[in-house]
Amino acid sequence: MQNEKLEQELLDLSKEKWRLMSDCKVDMLEELFHEKAVFVHMGGTMSKDHELEVIRSGGIHYKKAEIHDASVRFFGSETAIVLNRITLLAVVGGNEVTNPFEVTEVYVQENGKWQIAALSFTKLITH
Repeated sequence: MQNEKLEQELLDLSKEKWRLMSDCKVDMLEELFHEKAVFVHMGGTMSKDHELEVIRSGGIHYKKAEIHDASVRFFGSETAIVLNRITLLAVVGGNEVTNPFEVTEVYVQENGKWQIAALSFTKLITH
């Protein structure tokens, strides 16, 4: 029962992350992203500060993430992976694009608070 509650907490946190990214709430994302977090996109890897600056400046605007499937896997009591299969509508470099992704989110818990340690986008090939 406790595991189901934690699972739902992380799924809710992941959904909230997509909303914060869509709304460009950089101040709230700064708290959610771990200081040492890494972000892997199709175009490269970014630090927390770089990711936040890209969102702040509008370099990438995560307009809408349509979540098709989400799951959580725990590794001990302080690490979890949330997998999201999504269709992402974003504006990248002024161009609106839609892509299917499997997004891997690694969460770590420190001082009773979950934070994102890694966020990785893998583009899915559709037929």
